[in-house]
Amino acid sequence: MEKHILSILVENHSSVLSRITGLFSRRCFNISSLSVGETQDPKHSRITIETYGDEFIIGQIQKQLDNLVDVIKIIELKPCNSVYRETNLIKVRADSTARAEIIDTVKIFRGSIIDVSQESLVIEILGEKDKNNAFIELMKPYGILELVRTGITGLERGIKTLKDYKDY
Repeated sequence: MEKHILSILVENHSSVLSRITGLFSRRCFNISSLSVGETQDPKHSRITIETYGDEFIIGQIQKQLDNLVDVIKIIELKPCNSVYRETNLIKVRADSTARAEIIDTVKIFRGSIIDVSQESLVIEILGEKDKNNAFIELMKPYGILELVRTGITGLERGIKTLKDYKDY
C-alpha cells in the first residue's frame, strides 16, 4: 500500500466534507490526513486527503468522489511535481536549563517560537511530514505537553491549476 495525496476542489457548502468522508468510511478506505480550507474564490474549498492504497483502489476512490455533486475536480498530487506541507504546534516543557537548547533546535529546523511562559514554549514547525516527525522526536526528551498537526496540504508545481484538468 503506497501513500497517495488527493487534491479535491469542491463547492463551499455545508455537509460537503461529511459526504466525502462518509464515502471513505462506507467503503472502508482510511484517511491518514485531512486538510480543508477556502480557496481564493470563497465559493470553493480545497480538500487535501492523504490515503493509502494501490493504483486500482485510488482510481476507484477518485471515480466515486467525482460522482458526488459538489466535487468540481479531483487530482492526485504526485511527489515529483508537487509540494506538500504540514504545520505543527508543539507545547514543550522548557525550564531555564533546557530553554537555550530547545531554542537552538527550533532555529535549526527553521521553526518559530510563538508563545513563551515560565515553564513552557509553544513552537510552530512548518514542513514536510518527515522533517516535522524528526523535530518531534528531538522534543520528546524535554517533555511534549501538547501537540497539534494540521494535516498535509499541497499544490502542484507550475502554472497549471486544479481547474485546468479535464474530467477523466
